[in-house]
Amino acid sequence: MTLTIEKEIIQKAKEYARENNRSLSKIIENYLKSLTKDDLERSKSDSPIVKSLRGSFKAPEDFDYKTELRKALEEKHL
Repeated sequence: MTLTIEKEIIQKAKEYARENNRSLSKIIENYLKSLTKDDLERSKSDSPIVKSLRGSFKAPEDFDYKTELRKALEEKHL
């Protein structure tokens, strides 16, 4: 298999791998696994971004996500 990736991206990825004591191959393999999981598996596991944000926002107990989302979408599209 041959992949074509910009040199700057490769360098940054190598630095990231080195700083995190991981191989670049393993990082790429894990990323490709996450892309190819079926929907059920994907919903069970959170992305690293979601994991890093978990707990950073505390909503009031009476917060209705669906109502707030609907309002935001209405404002955006009206």
